[in-house]
Amino acid sequence: MRNITMLGAGLIGTFYTSTLQGMRNRDKVGVICAVNAEEAQKFATKWGIPRWTTSIEEAINDPKTDLVVVGLPNYLHKDAVLMAAKAGKPVLCTKPLGRTAQEGLEMLEAVEKAGVFAGYLEDLVYTPKTLKALASVKAGALGKILWARSRETHPGPHSDWFWNKKLSGGGAIVDMGCHCIEIARNFIGKEIRPLEVICWADTQVHPIDAEDSAVGLVRYENGAIGQFEVSWTFRGGMDLRDEISGTEGTIWLNHWLRTGFEMFTSVGQGGYVAEKAEGDTGWLFPVGDEVHALGYSHMFEDMLNALDAGKTPMETFYDGYIVNAIVDACYKSALSKKWEPVELAVWRGAEKKETHAKVTDYDSQHQLIKEEKMPDGKTKIILKDKTTGEISQIFKD
Repeated sequence: MRNITMLGAGLIGTFYTSTLQGMRNRDKVGVICAVNAEEAQKFATKWGIPRWTTSIEEAINDPKTDLVVVGLPNYLHKDAVLMAAKAGKPVLCTKPLGRTAQEGLEMLEAVEKAGVFAGYLEDLVYTPKTLKALASVKAGALGKILWARSRETHPGPHSDWFWNKKLSGGGAIVDMGCHCIEIARNFIGKEIRPLEVICWADTQVHPIDAEDSAVGLVRYENGAIGQFEVSWTFRGGMDLRDEISGTEGTIWLNHWLRTGFEMFTSVGQGGYVAEKAEGDTGWLFPVGDEVHALGYSHMFEDMLNALDAGKTPMETFYDGYIVNAIVDACYKSALSKKWEPVELAVWRGAEKKETHAKVTDYDSQHQLIKEEKMPDGKTKIILKDKTTGEISQIFKD
């Protein structure tokens, strides 16, 4: 059994607490910390948490606490993690790890120097659909991954600090691009080094300093491309989709909006529908089990099992640091309007090696480019001459 200090009583703290204190769960939140005393007290009462406080340091150093979960605004992540490391306590931190790669690196170095367990709470790589897709990819079902595209869009975040660039570290890229980047890394392979980024970002709708929309491409050392699309301007709820293409297949994932639960009501269903849902009348798309669908259940199962077994979780602070470094490159590219390198002070993946395109010989003289069944029943075969490089086609019955 783990006795947990939960830092943060907002939306993410609610999701985390409801997951950790699910039906008959042996792990319990023993301390809740929120900036506002009234908010902390209400949260404690609602979830049956024995102690509340407004002091992060006091919450972390509670003598009964043996795990710290950071569900705070971005600008508080580093201080909270450094306090947990100093206290010698295992710590799990929500995304993004830091506001910048420098912050992420400081947090990574702090937990490693202290020798404490640390996990990066990137929930969207733990959704049931994503985990099953990843298992298929690792088993070779798609061959070599060439392209991984991830999209997250909605009408904008819930809390005021998200919209303050100084506090959040940026806009839609650091808020949601971090999800998309890590999803692509998992499919392409975390051992493959990200090399460079090109990114468009703009403030299209909202009166803020940060970007509310962005599209980016991340090029990896093996030639694969990770693509993200993020926006705080999308109307109609929250759109979460992934698409993965390889030499031998394709996967499409649709996590939200079309949930398989569709309902029409002219009067409203009388309460919360789903995260980022914009209304409660007309056609609605509720979610049967939100924390499960968003990956929180599998995420905490992985984190706590790894902690108990003394193993490394699927998502680590090192992963969070790599994501921060890619996000930094995105912001540089958005300003320069050109490809920018991903600068990594620490790289623990595979070293560069020569890669060659897969070539299939059709015969001793030709390489096979493509084989396709045509409407008339014949097979068209497109070939390249090995000596001259000439492209030609033949038909077979």
